[in-house]
Amino acid sequence: MTLPVFLAEPELLARAVPSAAVELTGPEARHAVTVRRTAVGERVDLVDGRGRRVTGSVSGTDRDRLLLRVEAVVDEPAPEPRFVLVQALAKGDRDEQAVEAATELGVDRIVPWQARRSIVQWRGERGERSRRKWVDTVAAATKQSRRSRMPEVAPLVDLEGLVGLVATTVGAGPGGAAYLLHEDATTPLAGRDLPPTGEIVLIVGPEGGLSPAEQEALTGAGALAVRLGPQVLRSSSAGPAALAVLSGASRWR
Repeated sequence: MTLPVFLAEPELLARAVPSAAVELTGPEARHAVTVRRTAVGERVDLVDGRGRRVTGSVSGTDRDRLLLRVEAVVDEPAPEPRFVLVQALAKGDRDEQAVEAATELGVDRIVPWQARRSIVQWRGERGERSRRKWVDTVAAATKQSRRSRMPEVAPLVDLEGLVGLVATTVGAGPGGAAYLLHEDATTPLAGRDLPPTGEIVLIVGPEGGLSPAEQEALTGAGALAVRLGPQVLRSSSAGPAALAVLSGASRWR
């Protein structure tokens, strides 16, 4: 059975060695002790969100303090190829649902996109609070799925910024690819030959769909329009479904 995972600052785990003690403090320790009721003698993993996993036994607890006796330190390699999800903003919590599931399915980077037909608008302080919710959602999903690497949530992009991302990714070499999920596309995503390394960008539009200008700009920059299947998926499920398809063709083998 996998062990519970808690996030720790990279600087703390950088000093961790077997048989030494690591002291986790602050909100994460409080969550471990008071919410998860982690007790002395239990084994847990501390991860830094960058690939380091420290396994050990809890030797002491307080309200906002957890002391771990280190048993093993492992630096897990970054998975290849690297998956980037561009998620258009959606109403309700559907975009957050997409971000949560994508994290559980192994996405490496998430880019929020202010699409033309996005009903939700991220502006000023409200926009920063919304982005913070995505970050918190990613952190929780990272722990739930026992990951040692936490996906980055990039700053919000508009169409111009997304076109630049696609052009840079596709132009980076044979390993770069960008796929635009579109219900009218004839090319299936399943069965694509994926490069063993490099970055693969998946673009999910808003609930109202892409505008013709957006589709033209993105395909003009090098994105390939693809379909997942005969059904039309919601914005909250399209990205995770596409990640599952790509992982089945590469990482899960």
